[in-house]
Formats: sequence, C-alpha cells, structure tokens
Amino acid sequence: MVATSFAVADYVVFALMLVVSAAVGMYYAWVDRSQRSPGDFLTGGRTLTALPVSLSLTASFMSAITVLSFPAEVYQYGAIVGFYSLSYLIAMLVTSEVFLPIFYKLELTSTFEYLELRFNRAARLLGTLLFIVQTILYSGIVIYVPALALSQVTGMNLWGAVISTGVVCTFYCTVGGLKAVVWTDVFQLGVMLAGFLSVVIRSVILQGGVITIVSDSQHGGRINFLDFDTNPLRRHTFWTVVIGGTFLWTSIYGTNQSQVQRYISCKSITHARFSLYINLLGLWAILLCSVFAGMSLYSIYKSCDPWTSGLISAHDQLMPYLVMDILGDYPGLPGLFVAAAFSGSLSTVSSSINALAAVTVEDLIKPYARMSENQLSWISKGMSLLYGVLCIGMAGLASLIGPIFQAVISIFGIIGGPLLGLFTLGVLCPFATAKGALSGVVLGLAVSLWVGIGAQIYPPPPEMSRPLSLTTEGCNFTTTDSFSWTTTHLPTHPSLLKFYSFTPIGRTVLADWYSLSYLYFSPIGTIITICVGLIVSVFTGGWKLKVESRFRLTKEDTSLYYFFKFVKDRAMRRRGEFDLKKDRENKFGNPNPGFSDVELDLPKRSNSS
Repeated sequence: MVATSFAVADYVVFALMLVVSAAVGMYYAWVDRSQRSPGDFLTGGRTLTALPVSLSLTASFMSAITVLSFPAEVYQYGAIVGFYSLSYLIAMLVTSEVFLPIFYKLELTSTFEYLELRFNRAARLLGTLLFIVQTILYSGIVIYVPALALSQVTGMNLWGAVISTGVVCTFYCTVGGLKAVVWTDVFQLGVMLAGFLSVVIRSVILQGGVITIVSDSQHGGRINFLDFDTNPLRRHTFWTVVIGGTFLWTSIYGTNQSQVQRYISCKSITHARFSLYINLLGLWAILLCSVFAGMSLYSIYKSCDPWTSGLISAHDQLMPYLVMDILGDYPGLPGLFVAAAFSGSLSTVSSSINALAAVTVEDLIKPYARMSENQLSWISKGMSLLYGVLCIGMAGLASLIGPIFQAVISIFGIIGGPLLGLFTLGVLCPFATAKGALSGVVLGLAVSLWVGIGAQIYPPPPEMSRPLSLTTEGCNFTTTDSFSWTTTHLPTHPSLLKFYSFTPIGRTVLADWYSLSYLYFSPIGTIITICVGLIVSVFTGGWKLKVESRFRLTKEDTSLYYFFKFVKDRAMRRRGEFDLKKDRENKFGNPNPGFSDVELDLPKRSNSS
C-alpha cells in the first residue's frame, strides 16, 4: 500500500500556488482600481497581447480533467486519443478563419449578442441560457476532480478541498477581472507543466528510459494508432477522435464565451490570430505530456493494476496514486503535482466565472435595465461572486457522475454541438432565418439529449468500448482475478461491474443508436441544427433575406484570401505578366496625336460625305 500523507514541503508548495493566484487578483484590483467600466473588467480593455492570451486559452480547458483523467483514459483505452492533435489543428484553423473575424470586428463582449444582431432576441436568450447551464455543470466537475485528488493523497476532507478551491478562484475573479484571470492562467499553466514533467521524468528514470515505456505500452496494446474502423459505435477510433474531436473543439474555441472573450480582448485581430496558433502549440505540449503519462502508468503497473486490485476506488485516482508511489520520497514533488491539478481547476473555473458574469450582464441585465457604467461594473463583480458560489454547489453533483473524462466531453457535446450549429447558420448561411435557426437548435438539442440520456441507460457493450486488458498477476498480495474485455464471462468485482458499465436493462431496437460513441454527440447536434435550420429557412422566406456583410463571413475577412492574393501577385510578377497599355503609358509617354489606334468607321464617313 502507498502512503497517503503530505510532508511539510508539499503543503508549502501547494499553499504557494494558492497565494500567488490570489496575489495576482489583488494586484490587478489595485492597478485597475480607477477603471469603472464593465468592459474593462470583463474584457481587459481590449489591450492584451497574443502571448498571455494564448497561454490563458491553453490553460482554460486543459484543466484538472487533463491532469488526472486523460492519462487514466490512455491507461485503459490506449493512446489513440493522441489524434486529438489533428482535431486541435483543424479547430484552430476554422476558428481563426470563420468565427474570429466576425466576433472581433463587431467588438462584442458577449458572443450571444451576435445572435440577436443576426437573428432575434429569442435566439440570443436561448443561447445564453444553454451556455449558463453547460458552464455551471462543467465547472462543478472541474472543482470536484482536484479535490478528489487531494483527498486521495493527503487524507484532507473532500468538501474542505472543494470549498477552498472555489473560494480562492472566486476571490481573484471578483476583484481582478479578466486581466487577473489571464495572468493567473499563465502562472497556473506553468505549474501544470511542471507537475506533469515531474511525474514523467521520474517514471522514465524508474523504468530505465523512454524506450522501455514505449515498448511496454506497445506489448500491452496501448499504442493503438492504426485503428481506422469506421463503425460509429466504437468508443475510440481514428475517425471518432478526429471527426468528433474537431466538432467538439471548434464549438469550444469558435463559439464558447470563455474562449472567445479571451481572444477578442487582444489589441488587434493579428494578435488574436497569433494567440490561437501559439495556443495550439500549448495544446500539443499538454496532450503529449498526458498521453506519455498514461503510457508511464501502464509501464509501471502493467503487472499489478491498482484499480482492479482494490487499492483505489476510481480510475481517476490512478495519477495521484502513481505520484505518491514514485514521488513520495521526494518532499515537495507530490505537492507540486496536486498544485498542478488545482491549477488546472482554478484556471478553468475562473474562465467560466468571468464568462458567466459577462453573458449575464450583457444579455440578461443590460438590455432590460438602464444603469450607469459604475453600477454595471459592480454588478459584474457581484455576478462573479454569485457564480463562484453556484459552481461550488454544483461540485456536489459531480460526485454522482461516472467516469469524469467521458462526462465532461458528453456535456460539451450535447449542448455545445447545437450552439455551434446555431452560430454556423448565422455566419456561413446568408439565407438562414430566425425561425429556421430556432427550429434547428431546438431539434438539435432534443436529439442530442435523447442520445446522451439513452447512452447512460443503454451503455455500449465491451466489444464496442474495448477497454484494454488489466492484470493483477504481479501483485504481492491477494486480489481478484484479472479481467479483459475479451473474457466470455462477467467480472465479479463490484468496481469492475461499474467500470465496464454492464446493465441488467434489456437492450432495445434502439440500443445501437444509444451506443454511439460519446464523441459523436457534438457532430449530431451541429449537423441536425444546420440541416433543419436550412430547410425551415427555405420555407420561411430565406431566399429573400438580405443580411448585412458585417454579420456574415466574406472572403475579405479571412487571412487565406490575402495569402492567396499575395501568392498570385508574386507569381504574376515572376512570369512577367503586365498590362501592355499601362506599361506603354508609364514608360513611353503620351501617344503621338498625328496617329490614332482607333479603328475607323469608313462606311459612316462615306455616307456622311
């Protein structure tokens, strides 16, 4: 058994992270004390540069979910989730070229204000309410996860950890605004990387090198990149990860208020675009660390799985268990890892709180109440405090949800997919009407909820999810037998029954539909919203609709247009193509008036004479 207690140095490292985060909020509260505009509080006065914004973008959704659950996902299902790297790339390109130009040129504080400008107020309110529900649910999970990690490795009271996380986060959000959120994200991203690297480096030393870890993972089936099965019922294949991940991350970076609010706070659209692409490098770095951490988990525990043997009660505790196992003799390093998990939580929840305050003030209060800038600024801070308390309360529900990683992706897919479809209708479809957009998003949300809830009642069978084999044969204590998804009989261990999601409910004719990979929840919602929206728009006068160019994407809005124009101009100059008449006028002066290059009309001249 692994010791589960912190040394003094661990508490010092962890406390230092909390103190620095709170201090950043205090600093910006003091520096910006004379700024009373809600715009300054919620968007940083649109004066931020690319580098801090890019790091904040990376930290916002690379949360404790990534630190704890992503390695556990690799440990159980393999490294095929590494194909998220392609999803990130496609999502950044789409966001930069499609959504960023529209939001930036309109200078919006709330992305949902665009829906009223393009469609009507009902679309704006529906989008706002969906975002609020989605974000509060997500934030509750993100607060609960690091608290679970802390209680696992220190024995601290779980709810004490939940409340301490929420209080610190709410404090610097409320007093410091967006600038405090962005700069604490920068610091917390560094802590996350340091925590990951401490585990990875120690694992490499223990196992005798990177090659050993890769070899063990290969023999254990964890390096499963060559799975191109097109079956949509499979949990993870190349197609489910790339296609589903692209829709998911486009909905997050392209339309989610938490992310859009950051890059539109940049001082120019060029800085905003650079922030997205620098953020892409950060996403790849975090993904690489988390995938390799999962492979390290398997390499170390390939002969004695701590979850199957009952040493931990949930697979999300695998990383904390590993930390105390391999770093317990190095005071301060377990504290660094837990600080990394909490940093991920703080960065994500602070982004969510700031975004929730922004949409509440801009979409639910400002249009209906006449208030001064000073009053709106104080209301913004009050909303930050209120949502911080709500997120802490919602953390209680997270303890009732199953595997954390899948739960988070499911929430964003079910709600984020239809919202992505709604914004896509506005930006790319000039004949989309308000009736079409509302019909599409309502039906898209209904189908997404139907599939998502059905997936909880009728989970996919093991041959579709394909958890990789785990064993306890190398343990030096008595455990239950190992279990593999290829086994023909059901496992008897209670936790195995929960993990493999066997259900006594009889499977219906729709069971396969419900067994769809959770990564396809987002594409389903997006595609249904767009298709229904276009069909209804055609029958409600969409062809006669004239939309202002500032509300839709034009070729001049994209950087690709200017890139191709530049390449074309360079190519023409190299081939020597030029306008003969223009060249003659520039190089040879005016034509001789004694000559004419105009064709004579001889018949007319002869008739007139």
